[in-house]
Amino acid sequence: MKPNPHTDPLAHHLLSMAYNNAWANHRLLAACAQLSPSELQATRCNFFPSILATLNHNLCVDWFYVDALERELAGDAPHEDCYQFFAVDEPFQYAADLQREQAAVDRRLLAYCAAQRDADLGRIVTIARPGGAQQDSRTRLLAHLFQHQIHHRGQVHAMLAGTAVKPPQLDEFFCAGEADLRATEFQDLGWTEADIWA
Repeated sequence: MKPNPHTDPLAHHLLSMAYNNAWANHRLLAACAQLSPSELQATRCNFFPSILATLNHNLCVDWFYVDALERELAGDAPHEDCYQFFAVDEPFQYAADLQREQAAVDRRLLAYCAAQRDADLGRIVTIARPGGAQQDSRTRLLAHLFQHQIHHRGQVHAMLAGTAVKPPQLDEFFCAGEADLRATEFQDLGWTEADIWA
């Protein structure tokens, strides 16, 4: 029987978080795509020194954790060298490349969350790290990944405020009365409201 996360409250919440995460990335990167390469790379006040560096960091961390989640789900061993995802600090220099790669890993995360059921969310995911394995439940790793994205998207949002590009609204979570405000973006992403809330 195919998993239906809509019938499992926690799995459904995590799936809705994955949709919101992908939508927020889509909206933020569309704004960043309006910047010139020099504006993307400009040094700004932030933990990572530029919009480009922050977006690349978010992408690399997504690669790292989504790989671990997918491996555990498939019954495969942890990645022997998971730090390969950080081998290059800024693997992409242009917004279009970041948009493409972020959308790809966001689709992988959506597929992962769509396959979940509440009964399985306590299963342990192992990440092979130097000095010992990191082990956390699926729930904890997903919560960490979403929080990480929110944190760094907020930093990019703040840095955008120092440019001519208006930072997009990211602080609302799919309010029912505002579906029309995101309808065009959902169409671009190939989703409907029913995909999330059925």
